[in-house]
Amino acid sequence: MMKQKIEFTGIIKQNGDMNAAFVEFPFSAEELFGKKGQVKIKAIFDDKVEYRGSLSKMKSDCHILGLTQNIRKQLGKSFGDEVSVNLTEDKEERTVEIADDIAVVFNENLEAKSLFDKMSYTHRKEYIRWIEEAKKPETRENRKIRMIEMILNGKKGV
Repeated sequence: MMKQKIEFTGIIKQNGDMNAAFVEFPFSAEELFGKKGQVKIKAIFDDKVEYRGSLSKMKSDCHILGLTQNIRKQLGKSFGDEVSVNLTEDKEERTVEIADDIAVVFNENLEAKSLFDKMSYTHRKEYIRWIEEAKKPETRENRKIRMIEMILNGKKGV
C-alpha cells in the first residue's frame, strides 16, 4: 500500500493570544485516513523543515497542524505568512533516542524509568530535549536529577 502524500499551502494562524501557531488542514481527515480524532503525521514545511506530530481537532471545523516556535524560527515565518505543507500519515513506532548519560540515570532509578516509558511520545521527547538543550555540563547534570524528581512526582512534562 502506497503512502498517500498530501500537499497543500496554508496561512500560519495564531492560536488565540498565545505564542502558538497552526495551519488548517483543508481536507477531511476522516475521508483520507479513516479517523475522526488525532492523526499522527510526518510533515515537511516549505520543503526544508521536517516535523513529526499530529493533525488534531481543536473545537474547529477542520483538523489543524501545529507549528512550533522552533519550526517557525527555522522557516523564518510568523503569523499570517504562507507555508507549504507536504504530509503523510506516520505509522512508525515513535521512539525517543536516549543518550548514554541519561540512560545511566534511568538505570539507577528504575521506578522513574518505568513511569517514563509509560508516558506519551511527546512527553518523553520533551524531557529528553530539555536535558539535551543544556549548554553547560553542570546544567545537564542538574536537569537529569530534576527530571527524575519530576517524573517521580508525577509531572508529565517539563
